[in-house]
Formats: sequence, structure tokens, C-alpha cells
Amino acid sequence: MDPESPTTKPIRTAVLLAIGSELTVGETRDTNSGDLAGSLSETGVEVAWISALPDRIETVAAALEGALAVADVVITTGGLGPTPDDLTREAIAAICNERPTVDPELERWLRHLFERRGIAFAETNLKQAWLIPSSTAVPNVRGTAPGWWVDRPDGRVIVALPGPPSEMRPMWQSWVLPRLRERGLGRERVTRTYRLTGIGESNVAALLGETLLRAQNPVVATYARADAVDVRVSAVAGDGRTAAELADEASAAVLAAVGDHVWGHGDDTWPGALGSGLAGRGWDVALVEAGTGGATARLLADATWLKSTRTIAPESAGSTDTAADLARDEMQQTGASIGLAVRAVEAGEDTRVEVAAAGPWGVSESSSTAFLGGSEGRRRAGITAAAFLHEILRKMPIQ
Repeated sequence: MDPESPTTKPIRTAVLLAIGSELTVGETRDTNSGDLAGSLSETGVEVAWISALPDRIETVAAALEGALAVADVVITTGGLGPTPDDLTREAIAAICNERPTVDPELERWLRHLFERRGIAFAETNLKQAWLIPSSTAVPNVRGTAPGWWVDRPDGRVIVALPGPPSEMRPMWQSWVLPRLRERGLGRERVTRTYRLTGIGESNVAALLGETLLRAQNPVVATYARADAVDVRVSAVAGDGRTAAELADEASAAVLAAVGDHVWGHGDDTWPGALGSGLAGRGWDVALVEAGTGGATARLLADATWLKSTRTIAPESAGSTDTAADLARDEMQQTGASIGLAVRAVEAGEDTRVEVAAAGPWGVSESSSTAFLGGSEGRRRAGITAAAFLHEILRKMPIQ
């Protein structure tokens, strides 16, 4: 069989089109495209772009034609309802130069849905039973709008899915994704994520350098998250080298530049990362914080190793009590292996953070300034405390 025939053309690139004027006026947020992009990226498919489009047939048709010029699969979400402004089917039919007609089997299925619910069937619903000659219906077990799978003469594919995520997701997972895999979906891909602390995204980018950050394969990108700065390395096989080999090379460069700031990998969380260091020693932690509004406790909320947490008002700590005093007292009073104390005080537009830990090794303490004040400064104070404890555990050998 011809390797470039329509039935075997591999799916390497995609464009995602979210359709609905409610998206372009800001009434609804598009979560579908993010879910689909994540699913496709995991398989090694490159998502060329994502667009939100209003319910205008000429706009949707132009976007479809532009997407088909660069992508092996174009996936639309939304615009499959029964109302006059649901125009996705019409736009696909227009660019395919095909006429939609009511499919008898879909019509029977659709009418039965209304009958069993005791709801009158409005004839406007019949457009949900439309097909064009090049399309196949994608079953929808949670709604009244089947999707479309459209095979193009050049081997490209258009997939139209409904907008409600509760309908779109099962259709994608159970029907569309398996069929795309049968066509040859994506390429070998290796992805590694390094989670950093104690450094801002702009400084990370400066240390990595433009050569690394502008490379096409592997792709190295930085992301500012709520609890970390992430560096993501993503490689696909190419030029006679495996994805793992390319990812190894880029990862070595990343770690050489910013490895001292890495506290986790992939989906690691602070509770999990700290827990790994504590479990091998059989240690638990008692936390006390002042002036943070409980930010550290919220960050570590899922930690099974937290023996106790206590939040006090800044004025509740004695005027001469340091963070080290608080940490030592908390350890002694609770019987925990480690007492961890963090104190946050607004200093102009920023936040002064004092953190200390008392444990079997003695007492360690540090002070720093967190960028911004208010709730953001308090949130950063919690991360500072977690990073401080992580650094202690990282440097301390397990006996």
C-alpha cells in the first residue's frame, strides 16, 4: 500500500479551532483546546496553533482552509447544536464542496432520544442528523449532537466535536483518539520537566540562553507556575537520533545551567518532594507561621508528614522571639522531629521573610525578601519555607 495514501498518511501536526461567539466575547472560557492539545502533545503531535472563532460561516470556513494547509488533522469544538448560529457543519460542507443531507439512521436515533424523554421533537433538530458524503458520524452518548469525522482526498482529517466538555471528552477518548492512532498518530516523544525554586523565570531564561531556548528539536521552554518555575524539555525522534538521546543532551545543558535550583520533576509537588526527603529518615514536621495567613500550611496541605500546623498573629510572638526561637519551641512542644517556623512582615512594597528549622542537626535559619507584599508576598513566603526545608534535607546525608 502507498505509504502516503489517504488511509495511511500519518498524523504529525494539528490545528485546534474552538467555535462559538460566546468564546470570542468572553462569556465562556475554552477548556477543550487545552485538553486536546495536552492529549495530542503526549502522543508526539505538534499543535501548530489554537484559535477561537465566532459563529460566522465565512470566518470558520477560512480558518478551516488555512488549517488544512498546514495540519494533518484539524479538530473543531462547538457549533454542532440545532440553532441557526451553529454553523460548523455548514462551514465544513462548504470547504469540502459537499451538500449535507439527513442521515436516516441518525434521524431515527435522534427522534428516539426525544421520545424516550417525552419531549416534542422540533424539526430544527434534524441538522444534528446531517452528514456529508466524506463524513462519518462520531457517536455522542451524552448529548444530541453527533460529531463528524471527515476524510479529505489528500489524507488529512477534519474532526468536529461538540462544545460541552462532558460530551467532547468521552467522544475524543473513546472514539476519535483510537482511530487517529490507527492512522499513525504522532512520533516518539520524550518530555522532561524540571521544577525550580529560588530563581525567577527571566533569570532562568538568561542562564539557559537563546540558543537552547530557540532550538526546534528538542524544544526547551520555561513556565512560571504558582509553586515553581518549570523548565520543560520536549524531544521527538529525528535526524537518526532517538527522542531519548536528544532529550538527554538538552537536559544535560539545562541542569548544567540551573540544576542547583531544581527541587522536583514532572508533576512533583512540594508535599511530595519534601516527603521523599523526610521518609528515609523517619522524620515528621511541626509547622508554625506568623504573618503568612497560613500560606505555608495551604501549600503543604496534602502532606502526611505534617504532625501539626499552627498559625499565629505576628504580635502573638514575643518581640524578642526569632524564627529560630519559634522553630525550637514548636519542636519541643509537639515532639516532632523538626520544628519549622516562618515569619512574614511587609517591608514597603515587598515582604520580609524569616524562616528557621530546628531538628536533630540543631537549628538552621535564613532571611530574605519576597517580591511584592499582601497576599502574593505571603504566598511566596510559604514557598520560601518549603524551599528552605528542601535545601536542608538535600544537603544532609541519610544516616
